[in-house]
Amino acid sequence: MGFQYVVNHCNPLSPEVLSLTSLSVQRDAQAFHRTIPGYVPTPLVSLPNLARRLGVAQVLVKDESKRFGLNAFKALGGSYAMARYLGQKLGLAPEEITFQALQTPEAREKLGELTFVTATDGNHGRGVAWAARLLGHKAVVYMPKGSARERLENIRAQGAQAEITEYNYDDAVRLADRMAQEHGWILIQDTAWPGYEEIPAWIMEGYTTIAQETAGQLEEAELDPPTHLFLQAGVGSFAGAMLGSALARWDSACPVTCIAEPDQADCLYRSAKAGTITPVTGDMNSMMAGLCCGEPCTVSWPILQNGAAAFVSCGDEYAALGMRLLGRPEPGDPAIVSGESGAVGVGVLAALACREEWEDLRWSLGLDRNSRVLCVSTEGDTDQENYRRVLSGEEPLTV
Repeated sequence: MGFQYVVNHCNPLSPEVLSLTSLSVQRDAQAFHRTIPGYVPTPLVSLPNLARRLGVAQVLVKDESKRFGLNAFKALGGSYAMARYLGQKLGLAPEEITFQALQTPEAREKLGELTFVTATDGNHGRGVAWAARLLGHKAVVYMPKGSARERLENIRAQGAQAEITEYNYDDAVRLADRMAQEHGWILIQDTAWPGYEEIPAWIMEGYTTIAQETAGQLEEAELDPPTHLFLQAGVGSFAGAMLGSALARWDSACPVTCIAEPDQADCLYRSAKAGTITPVTGDMNSMMAGLCCGEPCTVSWPILQNGAAAFVSCGDEYAALGMRLLGRPEPGDPAIVSGESGAVGVGVLAALACREEWEDLRWSLGLDRNSRVLCVSTEGDTDQENYRRVLSGEEPLTV
């Protein structure tokens, strides 16, 4: 079973890098999201019986399947980046940008009807299409080959022009960028490269709402901060936002963080191992479609490179394990519907906690009976056919 890892040496982050996920950024992002109709914080779910089974003190899962009725977290980033772009066009300061301010007759007249374009494995494009529709603009979405038809139709249901291309994810991103330049569209992409970093940084800032909510929920429940974070990654924007937010909030008490990727698209693992950004090319045949990205985000990479304790490259069986542990929970624990990309962090946690062959990594991370672990289920059953197939199977690992 595919499982490789590299233990990383953490270093202090510069104030400039940490400014992307500062406490004020987290507050501003959540303040904007609160102005969107239907906003509610997603649940922070405690799984005490799973924790007991895994031999840790606590397992908490932030369930992003409840986000805006879109079954995934991605709308947080796309909506915030779109709002910041529109606010900039309207001359609004970040703290003045609200959903309502972008919809006034004056704003609509000044902005006209714009077209936003993106590439996606599904969830990000759905979020961009949703935000564009709510704000009265258009969206064009390109998807990589092999994308699930259900995810395509969910994007089209938001009024976007969407198609599955013959490209892999990174080439679909290049197509979206080229179309933006040719047609005067605005690229809302959740990865970055030299010369395209402002909008991806805003997307990361939008993701920090998850961290801001989590901190509030921990305080309200009178729970101690987590000692460990298990975060999944594609290009690394979400993982960088969560880790950066934790560093900004808890500093030296920041949770020990493990990054998990599919072994078919493990660009962060390879980059950490090489000590420099190392892309993955070619086809990426993992069911963790939302994580099948071959090129690290240049904005988030400095946070992950310096702040993550370990990077794990793993096969689909670990995502399947996480899906089953959450969807068919221990007696007394609530069920969480978590899709392929959402559950891999729990699957990797379970493998590390219970399998003798990963004892060295478990020791390096300090994962033991006193550990309080936070995972984020970033999506629900966005491919329902595959979700049913996985849930009907047996656990591929003994835990």
